[in-house]
Amino acid sequence: MNLSTREFLQVLGAGTMAGMGLGAYADADAATASNGLYDIPRFGKVSFLHMTDCHAQLKPIYFREPNVNLGFGSMRGQLPHLVGEHLLKVAKVRPGSVQAHALTYLDFEKAARRYGKVGGFAHLATLVKRLKASRPGALLLDGGDTWQGSGTALWTQGQDMVEAAKLLGVDLMTGHWEFTLGMERVKQIVDKDFAGQIEFIAQNIKTNDFGDPVFKPYVLREINGVPCAIIGQAFPYTPIANPRYMVADWGFGIQEESMQKTVDEARAKGAQVVVLLSHNGMDVDLKMASRVTGIDAILGGHTHDGMPVASIVANPGGKTIVTNAGSNSKFLGVLDFEVKQGKVADFRYKLLPVFANMLPADPAMDALITRVRAPYEAKLGEKLAVNNGLLYRRGNFNGTGDQLLLDALMEVQGAEIAFSPGFRWGTTLLPGQAITREWLMDMTAITYPYTTVTAMSGQTIKTILEDVADNLFNPDPYYQQGGDMVRVGGLQYRCTPTANMGQRIDDMRLNGKPLEADRSYKVAGWAPVSEEAKSAATPPIWDLVEPWLKAKGTVSPRQLNLPKLVGAEGNPGLVA
Repeated sequence: MNLSTREFLQVLGAGTMAGMGLGAYADADAATASNGLYDIPRFGKVSFLHMTDCHAQLKPIYFREPNVNLGFGSMRGQLPHLVGEHLLKVAKVRPGSVQAHALTYLDFEKAARRYGKVGGFAHLATLVKRLKASRPGALLLDGGDTWQGSGTALWTQGQDMVEAAKLLGVDLMTGHWEFTLGMERVKQIVDKDFAGQIEFIAQNIKTNDFGDPVFKPYVLREINGVPCAIIGQAFPYTPIANPRYMVADWGFGIQEESMQKTVDEARAKGAQVVVLLSHNGMDVDLKMASRVTGIDAILGGHTHDGMPVASIVANPGGKTIVTNAGSNSKFLGVLDFEVKQGKVADFRYKLLPVFANMLPADPAMDALITRVRAPYEAKLGEKLAVNNGLLYRRGNFNGTGDQLLLDALMEVQGAEIAFSPGFRWGTTLLPGQAITREWLMDMTAITYPYTTVTAMSGQTIKTILEDVADNLFNPDPYYQQGGDMVRVGGLQYRCTPTANMGQRIDDMRLNGKPLEADRSYKVAGWAPVSEEAKSAATPPIWDLVEPWLKAKGTVSPRQLNLPKLVGAEGNPGLVA
C-alpha cells in the first residue's frame, strides 16, 4: 500500500488511539506508517491484550460502524452512545484520518476504498505477536462471540475458530454465542481442545440443579511478578436472547453478589490486579463498575462498541476502568498497568484498529485459514447477485443488509410484514461487490435459522415491538440485553424511546392505514427461539434468500424502513 504524504498524515492524525506525535513521521513510507500506528511504548509491568466479538471472521472484511447508537437519561452524550463526529471529538480523533474511518461510519464508502479492509486473523496475529514481544508476559483475552458468525464456523461447529484461537495465542476467554452450539459441544471444546492452553471462565454460569459452577469463575496468573486475577462474565441473558433448550441445564444472570464474592476471594488470595473479562454489554458493565468494588478494569464485549478511550467509573471502593473492543477482529485493545505497593497506580489504554493493508499476514495463521477454508471455498465464493448499494447491518433500528433480508422474506413468503432480529454481527458490502454465499452466511449463520410465517393480531405485533424496545431503551442497564431493535419490513411506526414500558410504540401503519388491534396480519420472520420452531423444520433463512437473490441478478440500493423517532432530536447518538 502506497500512501501520499497527505494520506500518511491522516494515518497519523489522532494521537489518542495510538499515542504518537506527527512530526517524526511526516515524510515516511507505508512501513513506517504502520510502525507509527502500532508500535506503542510499553508502560508498567502488567499488560492485557483484548479482542472480542470477532464473530468467526477469519478473513479481512469491510465493516461500517453505526450512525445510530442512542443513549438517554444519564447515558445521553456518554460513551458508548456517541456516533460520528461526536465520538471523534471525545476521542480527539481528526475526521478523515484512518482512525476516524475505523471508529465511525463517516464517508464510509470512500474511506473503505482508500484504506482497505479491516480485521482478519492473519493480520491480527501479526499485531498480537508484535505487542507480546514488546510486553513480555502479556495475556490475550477473548471476550467471546468467537465461534459463531460465518459459514465455516457453522459448518465445522466452531472448530475452525477453535484452531485459530489456539494459534493466535488466546490465554483466556468467556462466551455468549458459543453456547448456541449446545452444552455438549461447548464442554467438548473447553475440556478437550482447550485443555492446557486456553482457559474458559464464567463466574455467572451455574448448574440449574445444585448451583455448581459450570466453568472456572476466575484464574490467577502472575505477570512479571505481579499476581493478577482474571474473572469471566458470560452473557447474562443467553437463555432469553437465544434458545433456552441449547443451555437447558445451565443458569446464567448478572449475579452481582456472586461477582463481588469472587472479586473478594481473588483479592484474599493475593491478587494485586483484578480484571473482569465481560460479555455483559457496555451499559451493564458501567453499572456493574459503579456497584462492585475491587475490580481494576472491565474489558467488555457484546454490544460491539469500539471505544477509543476508557471510561473511569467511581464506586465505594475506588475506581474501575471500563473499555470495549468493537467486533469482527477489527480492533485490539491494549491495557497496561503500573503496579506499586501491591495495587494499580496508573494505566495506559489504546484501541488499535487492525488494517489488513498496514499489517502483513502472519504466515502460520494464513496457512491455517487457507487449510480450514479449503473444503468450502467454492461454496462460499459462489456469486448470487451483484450489489448496487451499500449493504451493512449496524444501527439501533435497521441496516440495509437487514432490509434486504426483510424484502426477501416478504416477497418470497407473500407476507404483509416481516421481522428480522436486531443482530449486531454481519459484514459490509460496498456498491459493485458481488453478493456471495459467504456474505449471506455472514448475515445469517446461526444454529436456529428457521423461517416462519405467522398470523399475528395487531395487538400482538405491538406487544413484540414494545418488548424489544424495552430491552433496548430500559433506563436500567441491568434490564437491557444488548441487541438492536427488531428490524421491521412493511410496517411503519413511531417510537418514543424515553416513554414508559408499553408506551414507546404507536402510530403503527400498514400501507398508510392504521394497524387494527384485533385484525390478523401475515408476518414473516426467522430465528425463532422456541423448541417447537426447531421441530417444525421450516427452511433456513439462507435457503429462502439465495434463490431470491439469484432471480434478482442485480440488487438495487435498499430503502430503509425506519420508525419516526420522538424525543431524539439533537441526540449525539443519532445522525440522520
